[in-house]
Amino acid sequence: MNLEIIYQDEKLVAINKPHGLLVHRSPIASDVQVFALQLLREQLKQKVFPVHRLDRKTAGVLLFTFDKESLIHVSNQFMAGTVDKKYICIVRGYTPESGIIDYPLTNESGKTQDALTHYTTLGYGEIPYTLGIHQTQRYSLVLAEPQTGRMHQLRKHFSHIFHPIIADRPGGCNKQNRFFKETFNMDTMMLHAHSLAFTHPETNADILLKASLSSEFERMLDILHLRSYYENYIR
Repeated sequence: MNLEIIYQDEKLVAINKPHGLLVHRSPIASDVQVFALQLLREQLKQKVFPVHRLDRKTAGVLLFTFDKESLIHVSNQFMAGTVDKKYICIVRGYTPESGIIDYPLTNESGKTQDALTHYTTLGYGEIPYTLGIHQTQRYSLVLAEPQTGRMHQLRKHFSHIFHPIIADRPGGCNKQNRFFKETFNMDTMMLHAHSLAFTHPETNADILLKASLSSEFERMLDILHLRSYYENYIR
């Protein structure tokens, strides 16, 4: 399996991580034998260091460095909150035009941490399918910008405001997830790490990395009548 490389120089390499691929070995998925870190090392035939993590179910921009000095430099930008992270997601219902989700989250160790997400609605879609008491189903295409980097932050935040991300399991909407699986044979979580903007560790130049959507995300844009909003955003 060859990974899609979206950027590479002497210090950095970034891939478009596919849905379902772990970044590195994790005790919460001890049965998994294939990881992005391992695949990229084998593909490039050299050592790489992951700068940040993406959830297994999230696709999109994933950044690595080739040396520990660069790793420290870019990691410090993440910790300082100076990295601009943008995600695209499809959620249940019609979200407000924009909003701020300020809702603390508890990590794996049981510690409660501040968590902040800004979001903007790019567009709305509606399809004529009956589910429960609703004769049609409504969805929003959302640009999410997490200001903190908590585990499963976007998944938990959008569930918190009652607009769960489509195909988020187990924290999303079971009825919607079952509907998408049975009606469209789709169970890929609709969350995509669209772009990262940061400062290069050696040149201090501004770097902007973007990753294209998966084929399943593209398919859902068409089915849910959301493609024009996405194309307006990236134009």
